Amino acid sequence: MIPTHPASAAAAAEPVASPVPDRSRAALRAILAMGVGSFAIGTGEFVIMGLLPEVAQDMGVTIPQAGHVISAYALGVVLGAPLLAVLAAGWPRRRLLIALMAVFALGNFASAVAPGYLSLNLLRFMAGLPHGTYFGVAALVAAAMAPPGRRAQAVGQVMLGLTLAVLIGVPLAAWLGQAVGWRAAFAFVGALAVVAAILVRREVPDLPASAGASPLRELGALRRKQVWLTLGIGAIGLGGMFSVFSYVKPTLMEVAGMPLSQIPIVLALFGAGMVLGNVVGPRLADRALMPTMGWLLVWSAVILAAYSVTAHHPWAASLNVMLVGTIVAMGPVLQIRLMDVAGDAQTLAAALNHSAFNTANAMGAWLGGVAVSAGLGWTSTGWVGALLAIAGLGVFALSVRADRR
Repeated sequence: MIPTHPASAAAAAEPVASPVPDRSRAALRAILAMGVGSFAIGTGEFVIMGLLPEVAQDMGVTIPQAGHVISAYALGVVLGAPLLAVLAAGWPRRRLLIALMAVFALGNFASAVAPGYLSLNLLRFMAGLPHGTYFGVAALVAAAMAPPGRRAQAVGQVMLGLTLAVLIGVPLAAWLGQAVGWRAAFAFVGALAVVAAILVRREVPDLPASAGASPLRELGALRRKQVWLTLGIGAIGLGGMFSVFSYVKPTLMEVAGMPLSQIPIVLALFGAGMVLGNVVGPRLADRALMPTMGWLLVWSAVILAAYSVTAHHPWAASLNVMLVGTIVAMGPVLQIRLMDVAGDAQTLAAALNHSAFNTANAMGAWLGGVAVSAGLGWTSTGWVGALLAIAGLGVFALSVRADRR
């Protein structure tokens, strides 16, 4: 049986907003406003994947070279999350959220008018910088405003915008990009970010940074063993989802014999799975954080391993891909865990969760590609994913053992 972490229950009892009806409605409006920002970021992060041929043709490069634009954004996320979290440690929360969304909007508007390939890569890097810090700070604000025992659900509601982006925002922006041009898709994302900044200004309370917050204190999070273990669980354990999803299109077409016209349906199912996981996972985490984390890793290993079998059958594969999407439930769970173990370095730890998420993205896609290139077949990505989930479970076991000590 996976043990319950006693610190999680204690942390859930920390002072929160009063559950008076007016305050509850105000908290919901604030969370929805921040959720619009996560919707904008999610749309901006993933829409380029469906527009690579158009970008490549316009820029005069190959499609693989155009794919470097995706890597540039991910690098911006990984580097920007800790950098901005430390530099802006003393900023009031609302002002910081608005500033981060403004930088994101500017990066996307500038991407829409990028004159060349190099400048587009630099501007996508810039657009990725505020990504992790925005999600981290928004999670802190949502958790602070949540009623007792509902911190994970509040964080999940903010991150729901990210999952809805995969289901709704990305197809809409991709359609716009194909109909009008890929630059219009980035302009659309920039407009979403402006709307989010306005809503945050109107609805999010002007919460100050924690007393005594400073760059030096935030860096103290890096001295905490449990912070690194939690980040390791995310960076390794979540990699399996990306190992499968990165190659889902060629796998379903080559192995399951699925026609190209049905692939968008499967991608929509993946998005539906993400929404489901983002709703159910936080509810379970509010009841028992560490057991939920452990069982989610077990669940991940099982459904990723199953993909190597179901990928041969169109309907079974489609259902399996939806279940793979539920693995995203780990996001809010890990976010709350980082809040519990970061002590007084909350901002940096919360932001680093998305650095770990993007590390999982890069590592999962790379290892899946290695397996395919080695001649193991498209279905080998499922076994790679299962092994990554099991490795994440090993890091989880180390974290539980360290808690007991």
